[in-house]
Amino acid sequence: MLLKLYEENPNERQVKQVVECLQDGGIIIYPTDTVYGMGCDLFQTKALDRLCSLTHKKKEKSNFSFICADLSNLSDYTKPLNNRVFKLMKQLLPGPYTFVLEANKHVPRMIQKKNTVGIRIPDNNIIRTIVSQLGNPILNASVKDKDPIVEYPTDPELIYEKYRDLVDIVIDGGFGDWQPSTVIRCLDDEIEVTREGKGNVDFIQ
Repeated sequence: MLLKLYEENPNERQVKQVVECLQDGGIIIYPTDTVYGMGCDLFQTKALDRLCSLTHKKKEKSNFSFICADLSNLSDYTKPLNNRVFKLMKQLLPGPYTFVLEANKHVPRMIQKKNTVGIRIPDNNIIRTIVSQLGNPILNASVKDKDPIVEYPTDPELIYEKYRDLVDIVIDGGFGDWQPSTVIRCLDDEIEVTREGKGNVDFIQ
């Protein structure tokens, strides 16, 4: 199903439809503030198996990020943050960044082999509204293309043509970006940029 949603005012009925799909173990494709993402409800084990199959990843080596609605529930999935890291996250989020943090024991068993978790809070009202209504994060992977020049597809209608029989809902939120998020690793009191993407890092010392 291709579903058109507008960032300024996502339709409540359609948002509810997407949330119910996720709760039923569905896979969705959605806009972010960078590239289009593909994801499922964090707590749906069978959906994670499907997501791994679609993205050709193994669960224990998946590197899926968590899309959150805001910073309020970080402690549910991460170990306590020092003030410097929290201030940086508060400054940059919502925005085109992924923060790699130390995971705690509340991260679901199916991906508990990893001791880190990537946190995304995109500056996109569509996906943050969906996650807020869902009540917990979405496991997120970037939608990639086999094109050697354009790694990330930007046209939601073309994405739908490719994935219409593989996922449950593709959300058309307009053209996506071709740059992924900037990844900032915050472990052992060190802050390190491990991938430069759309998010500016000039001011990070």
